Amino acid sequence: MSETERLKQAVNSAIAAGYQLDKGAFELLTMVATTGNPLEIVNKAIRKLHDSSERPFFIERSFLEQVLKEIESVGGVMTNEHGGSNENTTSPQISQVTEGKTLFYSYAKDIDSDVKILEDPSTKLRSGGAIEDFLEYFHDRFKRMEKILRQRIDVKNAASVMDALRAQPSAKLKIIGMITEKRESKRRIILTVEDLQTSVTVLVPQNAPEEVQKKARMLLLDQVVCMAVIKTRSTLLIVEDIILPEIGQRSQHRAAVPAYAVLTSDIHVGSMKFQREAFNRFILWLNGKHGNERMREMASHVKYVLIAGDIVDGVGIYPNQVRELALKDVHKQYHLAAKYIEQIPDYIEVVVIPGNHDATRKAAPQPAIADAFLETLQESRKVYSLGNPCLVSIHNVEVLMDHGRSLDDVISTVPGMSHNNPERAMRLLLQGRHLAPVYGGKTMLAPGNRDFLVIEHIPDIFHSGHVHTLGYTNYRGVLLVNSGGWQTQTEYMRRLGLVPTPGRVPVINLQTLEVNVAAFD
Repeated sequence: MSETERLKQAVNSAIAAGYQLDKGAFELLTMVATTGNPLEIVNKAIRKLHDSSERPFFIERSFLEQVLKEIESVGGVMTNEHGGSNENTTSPQISQVTEGKTLFYSYAKDIDSDVKILEDPSTKLRSGGAIEDFLEYFHDRFKRMEKILRQRIDVKNAASVMDALRAQPSAKLKIIGMITEKRESKRRIILTVEDLQTSVTVLVPQNAPEEVQKKARMLLLDQVVCMAVIKTRSTLLIVEDIILPEIGQRSQHRAAVPAYAVLTSDIHVGSMKFQREAFNRFILWLNGKHGNERMREMASHVKYVLIAGDIVDGVGIYPNQVRELALKDVHKQYHLAAKYIEQIPDYIEVVVIPGNHDATRKAAPQPAIADAFLETLQESRKVYSLGNPCLVSIHNVEVLMDHGRSLDDVISTVPGMSHNNPERAMRLLLQGRHLAPVYGGKTMLAPGNRDFLVIEHIPDIFHSGHVHTLGYTNYRGVLLVNSGGWQTQTEYMRRLGLVPTPGRVPVINLQTLEVNVAAFD
């Protein structure tokens, strides 16, 4: 039996018994595997833990060192594959992972990291709750969105709402406005649209072209759009067309070398539904110790791991959550999460943003997770902890990271949207150039002097999470990826009709922007 096979046996035995190995314990077993059989240590450690009143999630190196001393003190011999029979174990065994026979060589280890933080709201946020703060926030949104719209040739000369109201009957013109009310009656849609001066009622008639009616049905409240309208004899405007801010077809930035980025999110450490065995296989894969030759080849190129929020499950996030918590202390949840993440190879850069389950304010935009929660992790390895949303450049490829809380608002209000295809809802947000347009819905928004949720800079990759369902597509040169998660269906998800796809990880070749999915479920 080879060194890697002996190590694999030991790791599998620990997992099957319900334990994980921390980084130090894994390193110790790796050393033992070069000359002996680490399975003997693990089996004895499992028996000791079964007899103990404490049942930790992780087996630590210090504990294994103690077990090793006990074996040596009673004259035990660390047998190798040719040195006689090993101790029998009654621990249940899981099916063996498929592992390549060749030595793992990490291509990414020899590549210099290239991470640039282009936009992070963490240090620029301010708190406020007065009416004036909300007015300032929406005024800033309108001005930024109007500027984006007027960059279009067909919108450049749009009139104000006041000018439209003063126009002669039958006059045709374009206006830019924010949708503040939307009412549907049979095939008619009535909208209230306003700019910084005044508001107007706009009608999408039942005889409007089907394409226009479709656009109107997909409009979100508080979205800023341009409308081609006809002035009536009254103050009513009739819609002829609806023009979204949109993005133009663009050429993507590419890395000069085949460096890969793993996109993931929604780990939910601390939840009983967290798929720790699958996540452990993911960590082993990053270390080149899991998967077939093709998967190991893919792992050898991974230089970045981008985590789009919900590292932990949190406490009190949804009704009756406590019934599904394995850990009811958020600090312990982060401590355990750190134990997992620290096992990612040091040459791989890790970028983390918060989600609605993380320990930061729930309203968007969110500041980075506080150092007090990530202290254990930051002590063991370097991690880029940024706010939500943020824009980063990795090997020249620009990635917009947003947890994706607003996808719930889009999916629940727009016809044809579902949790099964989150990339469609992401495309709609990109077309509207805003990450969370709806105020007063499921997404809490914090007022401020700047709206950080406007998509002013078009990224190469738009990475989101939250809905726990893997989905990706390419829209006009932007790769949209919702990275699924690591949690099976909770009772809350079941009531929402949400069926997650845990343990499936999109891996992006930054040189080609090709997507491959690595499955660990």
